[in-house]
Amino acid sequence: MDYTSSEFKKWLDKLQQESWQLELIISGFAIYGLLMAYEPLQIKLFKLSLADQELQSNALQLVLICCNILTFNLILHVLLRGLWIGAIGLRYVSGDIDFEKLNYSEKFDSYLKRKVGSFDRYISKLENYCSILFTISFLLIFYITGIFTAFSAFYLCFQLLDSLTFVPENILEILGGFIEILFLLASLFVMVDFFGQGILKKKRWTSKFFFPIYWVFSKITFSFLYRPLAYNFLDNKLGKRVVILLIPIYILLALITDSYYKNSGYLLNLNNSTSFYADSRNYENETLKDTEFINIASIPSKVIDKNYLKVFMTYREHIEDFVIEKNESLKSDDNERGYTSSFLDGVSVAVDKKEVIGEKKQSNLDLYLKTVDQLYYIKIDSLPYTSNFVVSRNAKKRLGFETYLNIKNLSDGKHVLTITGPAKENKWNEDSKTISKTLLTIPFWYYP
Repeated sequence: MDYTSSEFKKWLDKLQQESWQLELIISGFAIYGLLMAYEPLQIKLFKLSLADQELQSNALQLVLICCNILTFNLILHVLLRGLWIGAIGLRYVSGDIDFEKLNYSEKFDSYLKRKVGSFDRYISKLENYCSILFTISFLLIFYITGIFTAFSAFYLCFQLLDSLTFVPENILEILGGFIEILFLLASLFVMVDFFGQGILKKKRWTSKFFFPIYWVFSKITFSFLYRPLAYNFLDNKLGKRVVILLIPIYILLALITDSYYKNSGYLLNLNNSTSFYADSRNYENETLKDTEFINIASIPSKVIDKNYLKVFMTYREHIEDFVIEKNESLKSDDNERGYTSSFLDGVSVAVDKKEVIGEKKQSNLDLYLKTVDQLYYIKIDSLPYTSNFVVSRNAKKRLGFETYLNIKNLSDGKHVLTITGPAKENKWNEDSKTISKTLLTIPFWYYP
């Protein structure tokens, strides 16, 4: 269909008048789908965070933020549309507002006529707000996604630099620093132009140097998909007002949802398990909900009635880093970590001999587990126990290491299990010194 033809314009005008029906249908299905998808996405995010999948967890965190924004906007849109439909129904019954029948004093009569005005104007305003809010809901999602894709492109640049092993390290550091400064400066200009509503595009001298930045960011943020919508939105004064109103509302909602009532100055904010605090995340029988996961390690329950104790320690990528640091012979090209596929794994097995690969991996795994035993020490009270870890998965399919301790000689009553292992002196700096520290403390009671 020719978009310049009069028939096309008539068709669009007709759609504009009937678009509220489509808006309500889309909003209803979208709200239902978002509410149903929120918990599974949250569970997946917990799993990725605990598995140190930083890139995937950041992407999923972005998806959850988008879900929250979209859900709030669409619920608000449905409420306003309901008010709009109610106003139209009332207009059919009562017509316009008759201020004469209200018989108010002159002061109130003049004030209400000025502020409230015609009932038709009120309906028109509601219609405009509903349409703009519906558009904003999806435009904001595109903006947030664009921010994520921009930082993903920045991350991929550094991943590409790391793969250039033939380039001297000092040159890679200089090149990496140059890319980082360039990206930050370009991002700053884009932010200034965005919040300044195109201020860098208006002046001739600023537009010349900003155009290449704008062109690159339009590609990496996929803004060409929603650019017409954004510019059509920016030339609307009411749209700008709604955006300015929504931003503080989002901040206020975030603060409200994050607030809670503190009823004790001593018993709250206990996040890490100690000899006087039993964290439910360390007991398998108390992490039954889908959103509850073991953080570092766990035992079956707070009360142990058998003469042995199962200890499960979850696998994290930093464990493997410490294992390789302890035993450098385990570091090889065959055991590199990163993204792969079942197809590529199958190809590598088909090219090499299965028997040789199996024997090599078995030997490496044996050495790997022995190194884990050397790195992580288990004590009950002050008595050390020999760990003999095997690779296992718990009831929630978390990968980790499992061992069983003989506790038949323990006395009845309360005991404290501690796990000591390697950690970085400065957890924010990967190059800092490795030290040994108590990683976890789990109190339990032994009554055989």
